Parts: sequence; C-alpha cells; structure tokens
Amino acid sequence: MTTSSALTARQIWTRTRGIALAAVLLLIGAVAIAVVRSQTGHGNLDPRSADPRGSRAVAELLADRGVTTRVVTTLDAARSAAGPDTTLLVAVPDLLSHRQQSRLTAATASSGGRTVLVAPSRWSVGRLAPGVSATSLTTDATLAPACALPEARRAGSAETGGLRYTTTVRDAESCYPSERRGTLLRVPAASGDGDTVVLGTSRILLNNRLDKQGNASLALQLLGSRPHLVWYLPSLADSSATGDDGESLLGLLPSGWLWGTLQLFLAALVAALWRGRRFGPLVPERLPVAIRASETTEGRARLYRKADARDRAATALRSATRTRLAPLTGVPAAQAHAPEVLLPALSARLPEHGEQALRTVLFGAPPRDDAALIALTDRLDALEREVRRS
Repeated sequence: MTTSSALTARQIWTRTRGIALAAVLLLIGAVAIAVVRSQTGHGNLDPRSADPRGSRAVAELLADRGVTTRVVTTLDAARSAAGPDTTLLVAVPDLLSHRQQSRLTAATASSGGRTVLVAPSRWSVGRLAPGVSATSLTTDATLAPACALPEARRAGSAETGGLRYTTTVRDAESCYPSERRGTLLRVPAASGDGDTVVLGTSRILLNNRLDKQGNASLALQLLGSRPHLVWYLPSLADSSATGDDGESLLGLLPSGWLWGTLQLFLAALVAALWRGRRFGPLVPERLPVAIRASETTEGRARLYRKADARDRAATALRSATRTRLAPLTGVPAAQAHAPEVLLPALSARLPEHGEQALRTVLFGAPPRDDAALIALTDRLDALEREVRRS
C-alpha cells in the first residue's frame, strides 16, 4: 500500500534538477573538448594532410624535385626502409618505447642514410642519437644559422626555436643556437656516410609555417638530400610497441608524476588526520537562542502536513498517548505499546468504553483526511483526561 509520504513526480524533479543540469553541462563540455582535440590533432605532421598542422606542402615540393615520399607507421617498415639512398624522418620520437628506440638506432647506425628526428625530448634523444642530450625550451622562434652547415647557411634564418641540444660527438655541427645551445644538430654516423639530424621543433615542416623565413629552404635541403624519403609516423597500434622490454606501466610514467601523486596522497592523509582530530571529551555548549518545545512540535506538524503524512502524524499521536497512559493504568513502560497488555488495563479503568472501542482509538487505521485526523486527536485527548480523572 502506497503511503501518503511518497514523493510526486514534480517533487522528485524539483529535488534532482540541479544534479541533472550539472550532469548535462559536464557531458556537453566533455563532448566539446573531444571534438576540439580531435580536430586539432587530425593530420598532425602527416605528409598526406593539407591541414595547417599537416605537412603535405613540403611533400609536394619534394616531389617536384624528384624525391619520393612514403609514409610508414610500423617500426619494422621503418627499419627495412633504412638505406644509403633514403632519408628516414621520425615524426614523433617520444611515442617509441625504449626497446623500439634501440632497435631503430641499430638499424640506422650503419645504413649510410640520413635520419631526421623531430623534437625528441630527454626521453628519446639519448637512444636515437647517442651522445646528444636535450635541454630546456627556448622562447626564441626565429634564429640565425651561426654554423658552417651548408644547408643552414643557404636557408638563412628559420623558425627553429624549440628544444635545445648539446652533444659530445666529434665533428657534430650545432646550428641555430639559443644561449649557446643548438636547436638543430647534425651528428655524423660512427661508420659510413650516414648522419642524424636533430630538430628542436616541427615548425619548419608545417603547412602554415612553410612560407615563413627560410623554413621551406631548410626543410627541402634536410629532407631532399636522398632520392627517397620515408616518413615514419609512430603508432600505438604497432605490435612492436607491446613487446616485452621489461618495462611496467609505472616505469613508463615520468618520475615527476609519481612524486606528485605521492605528495597528493600525503597531503590528503594529513588533511584527514587534521579534520579528524579530537581535543578531548565533548563539552555541552549553551545555545545562543532558546527554542520553545512548542515551536519544534509545530515545525514537525507543518512538515507532516506538507507531505500529507497523516499516517505518520497519527502514529506519533497514538504512541505518545499510549506512553502517557501506561503508568496511569499500572502498565510497565516497556509494554505500553502492546495492545494485549494495555487494552485490558484500560478497560478495567473505563468499563463503559469497551476494549474494541479503545483498540480503534489507540491502535486503529490511519485517518483518511485532515478532518479525521483532528477527530482522532480530540478522542485521544478526551481518553487521556478520563483516565486521569478516574
């Protein structure tokens, strides 16, 4: 049986509309962020993409010069393509695992070709270009060559700002320096005629920056020294990326993230201890305002009326009456709500009422409307007065 305290659909909507609105706003925000990110990352450094962040323009200019461009997305394809007549461009070296980096370096070290690394960080530059280390980013965007490398001298100033590199390799050429650290390095191979070019930024390869400064000239000379260009776009779907190289998921996370997480955990623990501290036993405190008992009763009555909870109001009234009548009839307080004990005692005190009539008043069904509730209240008051007079 549905009680009168059940919430209506309007009440449920009133109470939950704030949470529902917040959930909808979060969902809309998540969708908007996903759309923006998907549009921003589409075709990034892809020689087939005409987007502003793509590299189709440089591929077409190379094709006019007779250089073929082929896109590969697996490590095995990139390793097999390495050769003396090939330039291998690694678009995002930091996506390669340590095992992939070592295998790629072993394949290109003695191939006699050129390897171009685009903005490798500390994570990858030491394995892909042994003897080279990465330092912090430079705020300069356009830099002068300041080196003897023919490609750089012919191109002139270019937008090569980004990561800066230092090297201990002999005969290496450091170009476009910022604070005496190069943003472009050419490192000769230990054996053969091959070399490795390390770029601090991908800006000179992008469609929307190719016509700025000497970007186009520098890009064409660095990538067009061999008749074939293999453009390696590392993919997480590459089976070699899931090989067993002894690395765990935690090992792939930078140390800064691990230390940051530990600090947050310790901070949360300290906050929990601080909030849960106790300075001794609880001490009663005097309230600044005295509240009459009648106000509490009236407040509860208003709540019952607002919720149409006549059944609960009647139960509270009958329970309080039984609690007061029990000591007047000699019934223990623990058995005040047991009809088989209380009703016989009341019948003996008030024989003119009858046990069935008393049962209806003290243990009967809930009133159907407000008028019935008021009538029940009057009957309970009258019953209590009669017991006290008797």
